[in-house]
Amino acid sequence: MKIESQSFRNKQTIPDEFAFCVPDAQHHVALGRNRNPHLEWSDMPKSAKSLALICVDTDVPTVGTDVNKEGRTVKASLPRCDFYHWVMIDIPPTCAGLKAGECSDGVTAGGKRNPPGPRGSRQGRTNYTDWFAGDKKMGGVYCGYDGPAPPWNDERLHHYHFRLFALDVPRLDVPDDFGAPEAIRAMKGHVLAETEIVGTYTLNPKLR
Repeated sequence: MKIESQSFRNKQTIPDEFAFCVPDAQHHVALGRNRNPHLEWSDMPKSAKSLALICVDTDVPTVGTDVNKEGRTVKASLPRCDFYHWVMIDIPPTCAGLKAGECSDGVTAGGKRNPPGPRGSRQGRTNYTDWFAGDKKMGGVYCGYDGPAPPWNDERLHHYHFRLFALDVPRLDVPDDFGAPEAIRAMKGHVLAETEIVGTYTLNPKLR
């Protein structure tokens, strides 16, 4: 099973076009175009009944004390955790990929209500829901793709794993408000094959 992208090469930089936040000389960051990258896949198992796609940043700081604070840096040695940027399930096995901007084109304050995607697919809650909780302008339930926005003062380059799973069930048993953790639990025992492509991104001027 293979997954590729015309938007970025494996283990190379994701262009700003596909980021939630981009560098800004005056304010460090500004909202980006936030388009989903192009993805295409092949060599699916013939017995696959659906596909699932998850994008996760594995380099998110576990402590936010120094995040985006003037005069401070987020040390590269700080322990890291996962932050889910996209979870799409019940993708028909006949679907061979996604066009750039097909599922996301711009930042939607409060989150997308019904993000577009392949017919029959479902897109779940991401960690932007938690990140913006309590924010009067941006707070809401974030579903669908929302791209990179790592801390602008992080010493570590962030890695975004676009993981594709071929499943032996046509529909995953998840609650209506599912996120990546619920989808991953539901996939247990149903994964026929999996693959990934990894992109990197940073807002730290010293690392760009």
